[in-house]
Amino acid sequence: MKRYLPLAALLLLAFASVSFGQPTPTESPSPAPKPAMSRSQIRGRIIATEKKLWEAWKNKDAKPFKANLAADSVMIGERGVAGKADIVKEMASMPCEVKSFELSDFKATFLNSGTVLLTYKGVADGACAGTAIPAVWASSVYVNRGGRWLAASHQETPVK
Repeated sequence: MKRYLPLAALLLLAFASVSFGQPTPTESPSPAPKPAMSRSQIRGRIIATEKKLWEAWKNKDAKPFKANLAADSVMIGERGVAGKADIVKEMASMPCEVKSFELSDFKATFLNSGTVLLTYKGVADGACAGTAIPAVWASSVYVNRGGRWLAASHQETPVK
């Protein structure tokens, strides 16, 4: 019997550690992590956001810019460089009347797992301060911050 005592103690210790390590029925398991998005899904989400921002520009609606621009975003246009606060503030008073727009030729370049460069062509029917809106080649950089894809930079060059 004495020679089985160390074996019994070892088995008891192993059983106790397994039993006490298991969650009790009242504990809820931690939620399963969200599956990672594919590059195709990310591309689709970013293009949808870009279209939403153009629609907001057309409608002079600052809310989508507040929601979809990174806090440290930089916008570059013919009037210079502007940050998120500048864009949101000027949205309602901008001197543009946009009837419609069309975006095409999208290309998404994944710079790393959290940064995507989106390039495309934009054509708008309308005028800003009495001047027809030119067609542009545009680029937007999107960054993943806290699981959300936000626009960090936007730049436009008129099509010649």
